[in-house]
Amino acid sequence: MYKKVFLILILFSLLGTACSSTEKEEPIELTVSAASSLSSVLEEINVAFTNQHPNIKISLNLASSGKLVQQIEQGAPIDVFLSANQSYMDQIADRGMIITGSRVNFASNRLVLIVNKDQNPSLTTFQNFDYASVSNLAIGEPNSVPAGKYAKELLEKLNLWEENKDKLVFGKDVRQVLTYVESGNVEAGIVYYSDSLISSKVAISAIAEEGWHQPIIYPAAIIAASKKINAAELFIDFLISEEGKLIFAKYGLN
Repeated sequence: MYKKVFLILILFSLLGTACSSTEKEEPIELTVSAASSLSSVLEEINVAFTNQHPNIKISLNLASSGKLVQQIEQGAPIDVFLSANQSYMDQIADRGMIITGSRVNFASNRLVLIVNKDQNPSLTTFQNFDYASVSNLAIGEPNSVPAGKYAKELLEKLNLWEENKDKLVFGKDVRQVLTYVESGNVEAGIVYYSDSLISSKVAISAIAEEGWHQPIIYPAAIIAASKKINAAELFIDFLISEEGKLIFAKYGLN
């Protein structure tokens, strides 16, 4: 009898171990909400990260940082937020919606003036930009798109905002601004350097100087409501790892 009881206990122990092992190997879906300007680089980041952590599947939610913040504030099931500026991260941090110790800066960027190669307007710098010969200039919507906010700061710094604001075409995110210039709907636009590199239809006319706008720094943080903290920490650790930095550099992000 004792022998039977002993065997039964061993069997339950083995079953428990098997169940525990199965649970550890179950896939985890991590929802990462990220600024649209990161869409290209995150495709490669995703592949490299999942090669290291095959049980973690990254689900990307891409939009302007302002729109993503609205989703977070409305309770959307998001685990990690990658913002294109500090102020939007500050906004949800002030409301206690991120895990404070998880916040890190993982990349930086620059603003550039781009033109459609076919239209080829005569533009060489921001200061001597021949705005009189350009009917439309595209930038991101300053109230919701960080690239647009930076662009407005730049134009105001150079005293070009008021005299040219009637020519401005606003994009819902920086990638839409790039599309406007590619399609020829506008002759020029202001986008991130990293965005300009992905298109063969545009050319860089000028690069903004430091001091013309706030530094373009990308912060990441884990959303406080996330139930997948360990996986989220692994993802953020990868962003700031040497491998992650090399991938960002390939796409024009320092």
